[in-house]
Amino acid sequence: MSFKAVLFDLDNTLIDFMAMKNAACDAAIAAMIDAGLELEHKKARELLFELYEKIGIENQLVFNKFLEKNLGRVDYKILASAIIAYRRAKQTFTIPYPQTRAVLMKIKSKGIKLGVVSDAPRLNAWLRLAEMQLGDYFDVVVTLGDSKKSKPAPNSFKIALKELKMNPEEVLFVGDNPERDILGAKKIGMKTCLAKYGQINYSKGYVTTKNSKIKADFQINKICELLKIV
Repeated sequence: MSFKAVLFDLDNTLIDFMAMKNAACDAAIAAMIDAGLELEHKKARELLFELYEKIGIENQLVFNKFLEKNLGRVDYKILASAIIAYRRAKQTFTIPYPQTRAVLMKIKSKGIKLGVVSDAPRLNAWLRLAEMQLGDYFDVVVTLGDSKKSKPAPNSFKIALKELKMNPEEVLFVGDNPERDILGAKKIGMKTCLAKYGQINYSKGYVTTKNSKIKADFQINKICELLKIV
């Protein structure tokens, strides 16, 4: 099948987001304990991810809220230690899946356009792309800041198509979440590919491993398998 463009979800499709999130949070928790937080690491981790589940995985004030809940106040020595450790680990672990860069180069060499359609906030998405040095590969990048509505709403997909000046049937969408990525793309007429490698359950509640009734046109266990499709 011939496609004129391939669009990707970002987190758990191009970047192993939950591996990064886990490493960064573990580093932050260790730093908080060193700075005086009287909680066992395992318990603190459990409480932190419970908070993420309530307020959102991208919430920038999570450590403030964590300290308020568990100390009754924000201890700025502990907060600063958490933020510094989190940022350092995040930068270290914000890396693309193996062979991602080579796959993107190969697809572009065929004259196929590339894009990202992500529910991440605009700045967060661009920071990840910049950290991975992937930003220049993409002809279009659509974020939650652009679409205002999360997938499977059609907004972000329609914006990408408009910028590419293409019809849905000319585009393949690759994502890890059937209920959001695959359903949203299918609804507007795109062909779809499920990135099964992005469904590893690193942290319960954040990455789906359940079988879904929503089926993609293709599925891949490694990103390099995408080359057999396009």
